[in-house]
Amino acid sequence: MDLEIYDETKDGVPAEHIQLVKDVLEYAGKYIKLKENTEMSVTFVNNDRIQEINRKYRDVDRATDVISFAIEDSSNEDDEFPIVMDEELEAEIPENIGDIFVSVDKVGEQAEYLEHSYERELGFLVVHGFLHLNGYDHMEPADEKVMFKLQRDILDAYGLKR
Repeated sequence: MDLEIYDETKDGVPAEHIQLVKDVLEYAGKYIKLKENTEMSVTFVNNDRIQEINRKYRDVDRATDVISFAIEDSSNEDDEFPIVMDEELEAEIPENIGDIFVSVDKVGEQAEYLEHSYERELGFLVVHGFLHLNGYDHMEPADEKVMFKLQRDILDAYGLKR
């Protein structure tokens, strides 16, 4: 997976937390059998910045822990002029699945509140956002059951248990 990490925080994200995010997302990608040439980004921000993003794009004026923005829809059904290519060429073209924004402030707050490690909370939030980028959701009870089980399975298998 081609993963870009951006740090827009005031104090900077420690290198070990950046590495954790890279490792857990690489693991999650293999777990769900994502194509090797998949692209995505993670941007670390503080509460004030994620609140701006939340207000602008979701019309919710408060800080949140993670926001995902999916870039591509895997179906071409609505395309007026779909791109037609052979399977070999299609397999070579990277697929950008989107961007995740994580509030490092919320990671700390929630880890403390939930009485588990900062690393567990960080891993949980990036996997949660990652699954959203890959089409998983939790708006309906049946979908929530599937997504939350997969989150738990990935984190447990990786070694970030509660």
